Amino acid sequence: MKYAMSLICSLLAASSICSAAVTELPLPIADAGMKARATVDPRVRTYILPTRVLWRTPGQGVQDSETLLEQRSGQVTLGASRPCVLDSRKGKSALLLDFGKELHGGVQIMVWHTKDNKPVRLRVRFGESASEAMAEFGGAKNTTNDHAIRDQSVLVPWLGTAEIGNTGFRFVRIDLEDEDSFVQLKSVRAIFIYRDLEYKGSFRCSDERLNRIWSTGAYTVHLNMQDYLWDGIKRDRLVWIGDMHPEAMSIYSVFGNCDIIPRSLDLIRGETPLPKWMNGISSYSMWWVLIHHSWYLQTGDVAYLRQQRPYLTGLLAQLARCVGPDHRETLPPGRFLDWPTSGNKPAIHAGLHSLLVMTLGAGAELCDVLDEDATKSICLEAVEKLRRHTPDPANSKQAAALMALAGLDDAGKLNRDVLAVDGPQRMSTFYGYYVLEGRALAGDYQGAMDCIRQYWGAMLDLGATTFWEDFDLQWTKNAGRIDELVPEGKKDIHGDFGNHCYKGFRHSLCHGWASGPTAWLSTHVLGVKVLEPGCRAVKIEPHLGDLDWAEGTFPTPMGVIKVRHVRKSDGSIQSTIDAPEGVTVHR
Repeated sequence: MKYAMSLICSLLAASSICSAAVTELPLPIADAGMKARATVDPRVRTYILPTRVLWRTPGQGVQDSETLLEQRSGQVTLGASRPCVLDSRKGKSALLLDFGKELHGGVQIMVWHTKDNKPVRLRVRFGESASEAMAEFGGAKNTTNDHAIRDQSVLVPWLGTAEIGNTGFRFVRIDLEDEDSFVQLKSVRAIFIYRDLEYKGSFRCSDERLNRIWSTGAYTVHLNMQDYLWDGIKRDRLVWIGDMHPEAMSIYSVFGNCDIIPRSLDLIRGETPLPKWMNGISSYSMWWVLIHHSWYLQTGDVAYLRQQRPYLTGLLAQLARCVGPDHRETLPPGRFLDWPTSGNKPAIHAGLHSLLVMTLGAGAELCDVLDEDATKSICLEAVEKLRRHTPDPANSKQAAALMALAGLDDAGKLNRDVLAVDGPQRMSTFYGYYVLEGRALAGDYQGAMDCIRQYWGAMLDLGATTFWEDFDLQWTKNAGRIDELVPEGKKDIHGDFGNHCYKGFRHSLCHGWASGPTAWLSTHVLGVKVLEPGCRAVKIEPHLGDLDWAEGTFPTPMGVIKVRHVRKSDGSIQSTIDAPEGVTVHR
């Protein structure tokens, strides 16, 4: 559990740990069939104490709530020593606990004595923001139990322990629902469920704001690495294959090769026989190809790529048929880039057209590895046709970014006309990664870094410990923080905003697709770009912008690459590079 401890120390410094992580132990299974059916959960459990009591009902209904912040044994005993008491005989009895950081899991409630030694009923509400944990179900702010139950009424035992919930949260509100009753609480601990992974990649620079953003992106994607790679840990606890691409890029920069990526790719492939589109969206089938291309470049795993041969070649042939006589893409309904572009049909066309060029180009490279010459030719012929049409990005940063990455128009022009206009306005957390990549392609590294500071940094300014499903800087005007109860006269940044499928509290505040700056900073500021499959060759070309220095590590199958870049007095960059044996470094 060495990595579990380092993880908690670095990312949950504000929280207290009550016990070591719990791993799965070998069980005596006599039945061979049962043993064959058993599965091993790759995750571990750690117990986390709350860092503060953020709110309690006034009066005498809640007594000694601060004792819940103290470290105690994980065992209920007969003797109740300084319990936290919820007593409905003395008034309303409820409190709100802050665990200091976004977590995935539930809570463990340990009970000493109750009225008449009988179970009592508690209402337990989880929230990614303080206001969500305080909200009533439904209502104008759209409080839901979608994908995970975050608001429920439960019985807890006398002299016993109850474990409740499986969701994403930072805050927990507990109400005593029984009238004329009381309950003595020994402890309320978060059950933190996560993969115990080593952070092989790292990033530090002379700007602490960028350091926090890199780490927050890494932690965001880490929380979504559950049994499969999810979109969000509260809502959208699903494998959306297109949304996985920025997550995969962040995983390469932080953890290197992780089996959760092929595991998730295979899950969706198995559930999507051709000619169906993955998740019902044609662009997501294209992202499946692009993720496979990135996985092969990172790992060099030819054996795994060969397993994809029948599906991959069939899908590429299907995609190549989506080119019309006017050289425009003709992808079917279910046309989607991201939510903010959903009403801009010209932008969707420009983005899908660009994505099809990128996908068929990447597919041709994979077919070359597989000696699939016929499918490779089909891909290249389709790309040649598609390049005869230059779509209009329709003032969409998402579409313009994909056009730049596909080489359908000059990246510098697209940056001046669209990407750099209004800085971080009109962006999304999902396609923000591709906007940053497009700006880098245009050589606008400083503009991209400023965008990261302003856009992702604004979430940190509002109390975020993970990055959100979506974000608009316009929301920040007169908005309160997510880690405080909303003051009178302020807007609720969580409950009052959102759009499309993520209105109000349904909005996820931990979405893996928002981790893009982590991958971008490793690739462009540390400057580590993989050139050959398996990271056998990399190019290291730092772009410090206004930074004085940057340093960090990048994982490869042969070990980590260590780099440090320092700006000298004459403005030049001095680099120190330590690469493992088997990795060729180009400068």
